[in-house]
Amino acid sequence: MVDPVPSSSSTYQHILVVEDRDGRRSQVLSSAKYFIGRDLANDICLNSQFASRYHAMLLRVPADREGEYCYRILDGDLEGKPSTNGLLINGQKITTHQLKPGDVITFGPDAKAIYQVTQSS
Repeated sequence: MVDPVPSSSSTYQHILVVEDRDGRRSQVLSSAKYFIGRDLANDICLNSQFASRYHAMLLRVPADREGEYCYRILDGDLEGKPSTNGLLINGQKITTHQLKPGDVITFGPDAKAIYQVTQSS
């Protein structure tokens, strides 16, 4: 059976550390896409009155090196409607951004996330 994620990528773990009114929690990223927002139907739910119901999307994309991947974040929902308050990455307003380890994603004054890539043991 073939592993859906290339074996060279399996040495890395992609993590989104979310901080909101519920506290701090880690989400291991392995799926091709994630929906982020206030609505409970989202894959990553934010407890923040400043977050839109469907605030952003994470999409897995191929990285520069063969067989590896990273995640791209897009502001808004699948229909292209931007979030109400937008996204800040490291303090800069963006509509789309290829995430790098250590990037801080701000959804509002009481909700943020940090993208991390760690080596699996």
